[in-house]
Amino acid sequence: MEIRRATTVAELMAAEHLYDGPARPEWAARFLAAPGHLMLIAYVDGTPAGMVSGVEMLHPDKGTEMCLYELSVDEPYRRRGIGRALTGALAAEARGRGCYGMWVGVDTDNAPALATYRSAGAADDGEFAMLTWEFGDEVGRSY
Repeated sequence: MEIRRATTVAELMAAEHLYDGPARPEWAARFLAAPGHLMLIAYVDGTPAGMVSGVEMLHPDKGTEMCLYELSVDEPYRRRGIGRALTGALAAEARGRGCYGMWVGVDTDNAPALATYRSAGAADDGEFAMLTWEFGDEVGRSY
């Protein structure tokens, strides 16, 4: 397995099967151009087998922390340590960027995700609720 930072739209589009839905080239280009956004892709025999995306978050009284935005490992490659390796690689990238820490939101009933993050050194920080606003399918997505 090899983990590399995605730097081209083509790399992001080739990993589309790892996302929740279809990717769009214009969104991929905007992602790559956005400061503090990154995606690491794990390759097995040249095939994208997993990915992790992160977003630097900056606040005037805290400094910069990394949000692990999304982690995905393709079904045939699960339970091989790829998720843990991707999480560790993102943590290393965050440290290298001067982030004071990293966090991820996880559903409390998502045992595989919890196990992956704990095995990569994360500690529980208590329960949390995530509230969302929905603005429609295309609002804010026409970049």
